[in-house]
Amino acid sequence: MLQQAKTSPRPSPKPSPSLRDLFTPKLVTVLREGYGLPQLRADALAGLTVAIVALPLSMAIAIACGVSPDKGLATAIIGGFLISAFGGSRFQIGGPAGAFIVLVAATIERHGYDGFLLATMIAGLVLVLIGFLRLGTYIKYIPHPVTVGFSAGIAVIILASQFKELLGLTLAGPEPAALLPKVEALWQVRETANGATIALAVASIGLIILVRRIDARLPAFLIVVLAATLASWAFGLPVETIGSRFGEVPRGLPAPSMPALSLDKVLTVLPDALALALLGGIESLLSAVVADGMTGRRHRSNCELVAQGLANIASPLFGGLTATGTIARTATNVRAGAIGPVSGMLHALFLLVFMLVAAPLAAYVPLAALGAVLAVVAWNMAERHAFASILTRSRGEAAVLLATFLLTVFRDLTEGIAVGVVLGSFLFMHRMGELVAVERHASLGMEDEADAPAGAREAYDSGRVADPDIVVYGIAGPLFFGAAGNVGAILERIGSRPKALVLDLSEVPFADSTAARALLSIAQETTRRGARLYIAGASSSVRRVLAHEGLKVPLVRYAASVAAARDAASRALATL
Repeated sequence: MLQQAKTSPRPSPKPSPSLRDLFTPKLVTVLREGYGLPQLRADALAGLTVAIVALPLSMAIAIACGVSPDKGLATAIIGGFLISAFGGSRFQIGGPAGAFIVLVAATIERHGYDGFLLATMIAGLVLVLIGFLRLGTYIKYIPHPVTVGFSAGIAVIILASQFKELLGLTLAGPEPAALLPKVEALWQVRETANGATIALAVASIGLIILVRRIDARLPAFLIVVLAATLASWAFGLPVETIGSRFGEVPRGLPAPSMPALSLDKVLTVLPDALALALLGGIESLLSAVVADGMTGRRHRSNCELVAQGLANIASPLFGGLTATGTIARTATNVRAGAIGPVSGMLHALFLLVFMLVAAPLAAYVPLAALGAVLAVVAWNMAERHAFASILTRSRGEAAVLLATFLLTVFRDLTEGIAVGVVLGSFLFMHRMGELVAVERHASLGMEDEADAPAGAREAYDSGRVADPDIVVYGIAGPLFFGAAGNVGAILERIGSRPKALVLDLSEVPFADSTAARALLSIAQETTRRGARLYIAGASSSVRRVLAHEGLKVPLVRYAASVAAARDAASRALATL
């Protein structure tokens, strides 16, 4: 009788978190912990700091998307408040993000602004659905070369989109969203470059760098925007401003209204909506992970996605853009000493106060200064050191990186991410397949001499092999479809002499159906030759997969260990 496979005692699994635990906003958690005046004071200071950073950035991102600056402020106010109030991160700051400029501009170009608002609302619904289906956990599996590649690609396109503002170029029609048509259109009007605009832009970029070197905690963007505004007013510079292009920024938010809705329109904008949802989920969870790394806290990914979805359903009602978690503003919030989500909610309220009180002054802000802000944002977004490191570290990862980067720049962001994830998955499977080792134990049987590794034949001839009719192979690593071909090829090279084959699977953490089918072929061939197959040390989960694919008695026999399998094989062979 074979010994039954023994299972070592395991600790009791932790109870699965309830729906209430998974989707309770961090705001509720913070309030439960005890929230008083000292915490409110810290959050108010952090919220004010972030609002000062977000004010020029929100307007600049909106203008880069091809819409008026108040759309960016509305996004930061509505989206930012909801993301903080209902999100799964203590420190997440929501609002318009530079990563969306390319996608938003292209969506507006294809469907008009009303179509874009509808696409954003659908994206919000998709994010809510992804969150409640608990799929947010899987977004973290997007390979690092993919995130670096699309971030660098977006940075290139954002920088190209600011040439018009930085150089003061004048286009006869709307600026194309795609990179190559954009560059071509700007090149054709290069003679319209404005010297005063170029000088102001260069000075603004230089001042941002200088302020950050003096003290990184200073609001460099706001300081530069205020300085450029005063300089253009004091010297009467002939540069384009927010007021000259868009008119006066309205005081306050517009009344909520629904975009035009029809089934045909929904189907038309659906691909763009899915792209907005995908990018929004990636960007927001990356931002939450950055905050976790800075604070040692843990966010609730699915709760965060639900909040992102709610924000993107509400923001378009007020004419806003797509909202997401923003890495730079979230990091600023952490460094400013935020305690919890109240800081993000106050940041949105401070922006609303700025809009109510100082909106008319925004008309005097030079577009060159906002272009300088986004140029610096694009430079920082490019992750140049990570890009260079991946290129030199691994050819496989370099291929994933370059494919994502080039497709993002020259084709489409969604295509870049999709192709990058697929290539990254194949690279991962290849590496996992290489980790699976198939080795022969000390007691080896005869095999084809041509296939024998160095020393194997000598071991047999020297008498160190106990029984030449029993062959023992050990498999170590995940036995999945990526490794099935290699494992099958190695095992099929076993010579015809052994009367018993023992497979030691004690080092196999899991197996899938494809690998089980490969072992089934080995078992059938072994039985056809009149030999016996023993599987030793397989865990209960691995045994279930093997049995489901047909690896059952009498085709195969299971043993708790290699020693038990050898003893059983010896007794069986002695009766023949």
